[in-house]
Amino acid sequence: MPGRQLVTVPGRDPYLGPPKTAASVRTIPLPQVVLEVLAAAYPADELVFTSSVGTPVRRTRFGEVWRDAVKAAGAPHGTGFHALRHFYASLLIRHGESVKTVQARLGHASAAETLDTYSHLWPDSDDRTRAAVDAVLSAGTVRASGAAT
Repeated sequence: MPGRQLVTVPGRDPYLGPPKTAASVRTIPLPQVVLEVLAAAYPADELVFTSSVGTPVRRTRFGEVWRDAVKAAGAPHGTGFHALRHFYASLLIRHGESVKTVQARLGHASAAETLDTYSHLWPDSDDRTRAAVDAVLSAGTVRASGAAT
């Protein structure tokens, strides 16, 4: 299904329209547990986030919905919706995803943008580089050309 966003225009019913930019259209691989919950709770053509009467949640009302969700989840008061994006990026980095993968998942225009925002979360490379060299040098002898044997 192509990417869509809810468009709200005063005086008109909300409708699904194209995303703002081409970079907004991307595939996000969902974990199996999420797919199972969504499949059990929502038909494929239904919105996941709706009002109490089943209508789309408008941007003007979303703040209330979000604050209720933050409270129900036990997250700190004042946790903004954008925190989910940072959580997702942090989770990917913590589990060893590359800069390019995180860039693609977040829709950043460049890896530099991803690094400018999240570089502090990648593990310190000093220990990893030492370990990499130790692993190669202790695994065998090194020829003069620099290749391990």
